[in-house]
Amino acid sequence: MTSRSYAEYEAMFDLSELPDSILDCCAGGSSFTAEAAARGVDAVAVDQAYELPMPELVDTVRRSLPAGAQIVDAHASSFVWNWYGDPTRKDEMRIEAADRFLQDVSLAPDRYVAGTLPELPFEDGRFDLVLCSHLLFTWADTFDRDWHLAALEELVRVSRSEVRIFPLVQQGAGEPVLYLQELLDALQPVRSEIRKVPYEFQVGADQMLVLNHQ
Repeated sequence: MTSRSYAEYEAMFDLSELPDSILDCCAGGSSFTAEAAARGVDAVAVDQAYELPMPELVDTVRRSLPAGAQIVDAHASSFVWNWYGDPTRKDEMRIEAADRFLQDVSLAPDRYVAGTLPELPFEDGRFDLVLCSHLLFTWADTFDRDWHLAALEELVRVSRSEVRIFPLVQQGAGEPVLYLQELLDALQPVRSEIRKVPYEFQVGADQMLVLNHQ
């Protein structure tokens, strides 16, 4: 249950101005929703973990902080530190994000909705922008092509305008997802674009998928 920061989201999704409403899908312990809400955005996070009792959620977030470092250590040659600078700064950002998330989820629990892809508990077109970080494609070794197609269709369903997904490679060594183009073809007439972003941690993982309603 990764705790990514607002700054990481800005870079991963090439965000400049925020729309009126945003969904962070499978948000984990990210502080993005808390910080977007503080900027006046109707921001909502969804994650299966939000069904946990608060003490268990806190414990899960805290125990998850070192887990990401273990993945990086196991595939050290597949990561670069240009954006973070060094591992210490990344760890500091994640700890700060976890603290902000845990504070906000206790103060504004309505912003944090229990749910998971490929069936989200929101009406059609609920959000201007839908973000999905490190689930689709990242876990292509766990979730197959049919799951990915259903998940993409669901993200499009709950978006009013745009969906952004990052990254487009698998976890660990960063292998490409061989059926990505098949998925994009199957999503017609939804318009798709692969766009370079100002963030790279996994080697070569510097692109996001943008889906727009026609």
